[in-house]
Amino acid sequence: MVEGAKTATESTPTGARAQERHAAGREQAAGGGLARSSLLMALGTLVSRATGLIRQVLQAAALGTGLLASTYNTANTVPTSLYTLLIGGALNAVLVPQLVRARATQPDGGRAYEQRLVTLVLCVLGVGTALAVWAAPEIVGLYMRDTPDNHEAFALTVVFARFLLPQVFFYGLFSILGQVLNAREKFGAMMWTPVLNNVVLIGMFCAYLGLMTVPERVEDITTTQVRLLGIGTTAGIALQALALIPFVRAAGFRFRPRFDWRGTGLGKSIHAAKWTLLFVLANQVALTVVTNYANAADQELPQAGAGYSAYTYAQTIWLLPQSIVTVSLVTALLPRMSRAAAEGRIPDLRADLSRALRVTGLVIVPAGFLFLALGPQISNLLFAHGAADTASAQPLGHMLQAFGLGLLPFSAQYLLLRGFYAFEDTRTPFFMAAWIALVNIALATGCHVLLPARWAVTGMAAAYTLSYLAGLAITARLLRRKLGGRIGDGSLRSTYAKLLCAAGFAAAAGWAAARACAASASTGTWPTAITLAAGTVAMALVYLVLARLMNISELRRLPGLR
Repeated sequence: MVEGAKTATESTPTGARAQERHAAGREQAAGGGLARSSLLMALGTLVSRATGLIRQVLQAAALGTGLLASTYNTANTVPTSLYTLLIGGALNAVLVPQLVRARATQPDGGRAYEQRLVTLVLCVLGVGTALAVWAAPEIVGLYMRDTPDNHEAFALTVVFARFLLPQVFFYGLFSILGQVLNAREKFGAMMWTPVLNNVVLIGMFCAYLGLMTVPERVEDITTTQVRLLGIGTTAGIALQALALIPFVRAAGFRFRPRFDWRGTGLGKSIHAAKWTLLFVLANQVALTVVTNYANAADQELPQAGAGYSAYTYAQTIWLLPQSIVTVSLVTALLPRMSRAAAEGRIPDLRADLSRALRVTGLVIVPAGFLFLALGPQISNLLFAHGAADTASAQPLGHMLQAFGLGLLPFSAQYLLLRGFYAFEDTRTPFFMAAWIALVNIALATGCHVLLPARWAVTGMAAAYTLSYLAGLAITARLLRRKLGGRIGDGSLRSTYAKLLCAAGFAAAAGWAAARACAASASTGTWPTAITLAAGTVAMALVYLVLARLMNISELRRLPGLR
């Protein structure tokens, strides 16, 4: 008996070690799959964003950054906002977990559920798009004031909106087909097909610049130019959406319209989407207020480049690291997190969130400091061409600096919200969005009322940063309660402290190098490029050296630095 007991006792650690090795192997395999999916999406997003950046530079050269550009940009904001209100928020946050669960639990692998869901989405989008085109003047009126002095700009925005509003349907088609692919853990196509849209728009703006006289004022744009911009922009989005059809067919999805929605589980999705709709509504209210204020600055200073278009361009550049790194990782991570929540594996969920925050922080933190240190140089290099000049690009650079460090709380907030969505909790994120929107609106209103038009929108960019910082603090506290503990251990705080220290010193070095280079260089595109390159290289070198000296373990995940 004693010998047998001794044998059993000795065998237990061996069995435990074997189980641990087996679990470690599973985790490594899952991590490898996640890494491959994230890399594929990051590459697709990188190419998409690179071509998108080329498109935006050409757009600024064609339209400038003043009032004329804001008529097009405001009209182009309307379909995106309406799509998000109609169905976009629910698709992105609620329906992926529902699709994953349907595929795992329903006898037919969730095929009937997918067909009903796609049918419902397309019906909502079709009706919503038709109503939006009909009500275009009223919708544009929410974003831009129709006054006697501004009537021509308002009327042009309405014309653009009628050309662009059919995008609502194609945005929805792209998203629902993409989510069908994501539920099957096929992520690449959704990240790569936007390149087609950018190629169309690059061709459109090249034609605009090469074949036509570039107007400087709203009054100078021709009917042919309006049609080229309107039809070309919508055609790009349509091609992006339709290009997904072969991929969903190859993944095994066959669409058959199904209208038997009652009693099939869609009610739960719609109920969950109710809070997501309110979440989106809170964001859109804040966006509408800021757009209105920014357009007011354009109306007061039509050629200054200190209004809505500059704000839009700066925010798009600022979001590039988020789009390439954080969104790609989260898209691959959300189905895995949803399964962990459904199976009650809360420690795994906490570990996934902690790892995602640390890995993305390796890029997001220095990127935020890069914008803070070198925002003016970035804007001059990209946007001081064609219809825009150095003077009109300067406010955009200041806005990029004001956005700068807001990238950190914005990215972290985006990641932490996915912790709630993994539990299909859309109610809490709504209250977070309402709080952020309230802070943003209050601060933006203060900027609109108290600051001169030249600086008002720059102040609004800083207000956006502060609002997400306030939202992150509350979100982290509520998620910690839901998960029953902190997200990760002390390594998360330690990693971010080291990242902030390294990026801060690196930004100072980059700013000093750019300033020294600019002092000895003339003006122009090439001197600006050399100045920006000197600042960026100096910052990158100092950051990498300090990160290695501080032993930031996540740095080893970068290729070539193992």
